[in-house]
Amino acid sequence: MPTGSGAIVVHRMLERLLDNFRVIPYSPRLTYFPPALRWCVPRPDADILHTTPDHAPMFRRRGVPLVVTFHNFVVDAFMSQYSTLVQRIHYATDSRYFLRRSLEIADRVTAVSAFTADLIRTELSYTGRIEVISNGVDTDTFRPSGSTRNTSKPRVLFAGNPSLRKGAHWLPEMARRLNARATIVCTVAGRSPWAKRLTSAGVEITEKLPFAAMPDIYRSVDALLLPTVREGDSLAVLEAMSSGLPVVASDCSSLPERVAPGRGGYLCEIGDVDGFVAAIDKLADPQLRASMGNFNRARAEAEFSLSAMARRYRRIFSELATRRSCRR
Repeated sequence: MPTGSGAIVVHRMLERLLDNFRVIPYSPRLTYFPPALRWCVPRPDADILHTTPDHAPMFRRRGVPLVVTFHNFVVDAFMSQYSTLVQRIHYATDSRYFLRRSLEIADRVTAVSAFTADLIRTELSYTGRIEVISNGVDTDTFRPSGSTRNTSKPRVLFAGNPSLRKGAHWLPEMARRLNARATIVCTVAGRSPWAKRLTSAGVEITEKLPFAAMPDIYRSVDALLLPTVREGDSLAVLEAMSSGLPVVASDCSSLPERVAPGRGGYLCEIGDVDGFVAAIDKLADPQLRASMGNFNRARAEAEFSLSAMARRYRRIFSELATRRSCRR
């Protein structure tokens, strides 16, 4: 798994839960020259290989079953408007080739949301089986604070690296419109070009923190804000739900699969600043925030636990291991 990605966070959790499951990280810089992955990434003995589809052909071994997991999909025409020129060229050429080739050679294909699976079928004309396995969240680590802040001025967290894809360019206008009624909090590196732009609009900047510090961040705020344009399966949303927070997010991609409008939060049209501001204004009611937070917490425990995710991957690995043993 490449470092610095949500994929490695998810599979590090699997590493803790599954016997003999080992994550081998590699630097994303190696992907600038994909053949380097063959030479520079350790290749210990394995009965099954599990990776993302971006460069799965570089890791394939004869006779070893291959499982590929799609954590997102961004090579379609819609996402080109939120990509740089270099990214658009990359997606239209080698990236699309590797995705298609990965589907051809994979023994099993999984995706983290129904939306992502449907996009794979549509964009890559894939007719094979795709098993949807939602990301899991550590509900013991990401837990509610135990009490709802009794304030009519909620603190709303934007979690993630600020970018066009995450909708960070809409945050300044939201912050200016909300003014004294709510505070938008954003985790961002102080040297990021976004820091000054966000601060000048009234966004409260919190220095980028390690993953281990995030549970306390969620417990210090009242809601999660995610005006994104594409999510495979947002870890931030699952962490916020597990932490007992309502979620205000874009009505797009996988988010309707996670956010129950009116019960666990609100979904707004992509880029609809008016809609996002109105939704955040509704969360001035502490009782509403508590009700939505409780709903999300219960759903995270029932549907998105780590054990449920691990159980589904374990079944796939067991089936492939049995099939491989029968062939010997």
